[in-house]
Amino acid sequence: MNFQYSKDGITVAVIIDTSHPKREGKYPVRIRVTYLRQRKYYPTGKDLTADQWDALPTTKNRELSAVRKDIENSYNIIRSAVEELASNGDFSLDALNARLKLAPSLSINAMFAARLDELKSRGRVGNMTVYYATLKGIERFAGTHVRLSSVTPNWLTRYADFLDNEGKKQTTIAIHLRTLRAIINEARRAGLIKESQYPFGRGRYEIQSGAGRKMALTVEQIGQIANYDDGSEATARYRDYWLFLYLCNGINVADFVKLRYRDIVNGEICFVRQKTERTTRVRKEIRAIITDRMQKIIDRWGTVPRPDAFIFGILDGSEDPLRQMHKTQYLTRAINKRMTDVGERLGIGHISTYTARHSFATVLKRSGVNIAYISESLGHSDLKTTENYLASFEREERQKNAELLTRF
Repeated sequence: MNFQYSKDGITVAVIIDTSHPKREGKYPVRIRVTYLRQRKYYPTGKDLTADQWDALPTTKNRELSAVRKDIENSYNIIRSAVEELASNGDFSLDALNARLKLAPSLSINAMFAARLDELKSRGRVGNMTVYYATLKGIERFAGTHVRLSSVTPNWLTRYADFLDNEGKKQTTIAIHLRTLRAIINEARRAGLIKESQYPFGRGRYEIQSGAGRKMALTVEQIGQIANYDDGSEATARYRDYWLFLYLCNGINVADFVKLRYRDIVNGEICFVRQKTERTTRVRKEIRAIITDRMQKIIDRWGTVPRPDAFIFGILDGSEDPLRQMHKTQYLTRAINKRMTDVGERLGIGHISTYTARHSFATVLKRSGVNIAYISESLGHSDLKTTENYLASFEREERQKNAELLTRF
């Protein structure tokens, strides 16, 4: 936790105010703004003991983590106001007070900028890319100073229409809107907008999810892919990479490129999903049995076996998080392009890295495997997530079965 900002003689920091003790050995957590040797303190609404304060940066405790998130939200709001005033050359503590009293006039843009800085400092480049794309979409639609108070259900409807007219798919539009909602939620938790001003939810603006192309293959189709050979080494490599994704519990490419030989334990590959390693309270390790086919793929395309070596050599260990993300994206595009060609030649249709994960789940489901096992294998946090994940495929099966009824 590094809630400290310093620029142009202005310092913003989160502190525990031990000079004002409260009940049960707790002290108020405040945000201190310093400028020209003068200080102003802003409340976060949170009280902590000295031990809780010391544990705050690295805590795994759910309640204390929620407190940390609320403090972070308050800090980001104040930092956003400070940066906006400073960038206009208008900063003073009085101006800051006035701005915070008129919190709805704070710009969404400044709040996004603060979040981007925070994500960059944590190396969260995946999330950073999503927030950056959303900010740029908002700026194309409404400019570089969009007030909190201007984001209404009507504004959101027009923004969604704008993205649709730009040619964005519904899935992408939903991602933009959910990212914007996360920023608005910060403002609501910090008390910067009234409940009546909150634009999302039933009776207000509801985000429509994209249906997506979740094509799950049959075992027979996967067998066709496994045996496909056009004489090209590139096709063989990317076909085998795709098969490995499927066989390794539908592993994501971002996790696939990080696999090292030390992750192989007693004939199993053990890994933690990058997508959830920071968002779940308990570190959830996934284990995948190394089948004969997987071992052959490792033998053919793997690096020299050493404990710290990456199995497939996509990464070399020197990459920073941004470079790592770029290499992952490049590999994903390469696999998808080659597998799209394979799918067309086999008459299967569109095949992607997502298809590998979807097919892993549905092949097991259709074979009668317990949903709890599928959930654990996918690394989902609960069964409800898995049920929702499989729902679209079950709809696909019902559609096929319904068509059988009219084959007179």
